[in-house]
Amino acid sequence: MRIDAHHHVWQIARGDYGWRTPQLAPIYRDFGVEDLAPLLAAAGIGGTILVQAAPSEAETDFLLQVAAASETIRGVVGWTDFDAPDAAARIDELAEQPLLVGLRPMVQDLADDDWLLRPHLAAPLAAMARHGLVFDALVLPRHLPRLIRLCRRHPELAVVLDHCAKPPLKGGDLSSWRADIAELAQSPNVVCKISGLATEAAPGWTVADLRRAVDHVRDCYGAARLLWGSDWPVVNLAGDYALWFAAADALFADLADAERAAVFGGNAARVYLRRRGRGGSRR
Repeated sequence: MRIDAHHHVWQIARGDYGWRTPQLAPIYRDFGVEDLAPLLAAAGIGGTILVQAAPSEAETDFLLQVAAASETIRGVVGWTDFDAPDAAARIDELAEQPLLVGLRPMVQDLADDDWLLRPHLAAPLAAMARHGLVFDALVLPRHLPRLIRLCRRHPELAVVLDHCAKPPLKGGDLSSWRADIAELAQSPNVVCKISGLATEAAPGWTVADLRRAVDHVRDCYGAARLLWGSDWPVVNLAGDYALWFAAADALFADLADAERAAVFGGNAARVYLRRRGRGGSRR
């Protein structure tokens, strides 16, 4: 089964998406699973991972409700307050939700670049590992040295690097990003999500513009540790679902069939859907 390992849904009236403003016109409206369904069908995708987009437990509850009503969504990556004194207990409680597969603090939006190194994170991260929950790392290139240290401190924690850590594809210098990505790959508990790259590239991007980043993560992680995701509907800021899927298809066209199947679904099932022996099944 092909799995889209990263997409969102939202309702503007919920009011907890502070980063999304009317200036982001292509995505400043409600998006639901009914909008995504024809895009998945066109790409031959049979399952998805729904990912949080607001730093609120209320949104996580909303996403779990959406997932429970869907035959396509296989799991939810939610949010909880890792800074709360009872964060570990909250994670214990959230882990009772069978469709919760991971948690994602929005590190890229935090004022403290060293937040990943705060000692109090040890308890909630240990709780995540205990329950088989995945830590989705929404970070920028400057956070990578901190993430490297966190992954070494917690080798039992499954970590997914979102959006390849958003390399500066609009003409920026990739040298530091390349070095840190290669060092992070030395931790076997880390996999890398091929998503969010279109919105990091310059307007009018081409496959060639993305290849220098994708080829590097391919070299570092190999097909067995890469997951494809659409980042829909955010991808609409730099094209659309079909354009990004076609680009990804071209970027991995040289892989053997089994390796392509892993990148476009098998790895997502292995990483996200291993809790409670669910495999790739919906229930």
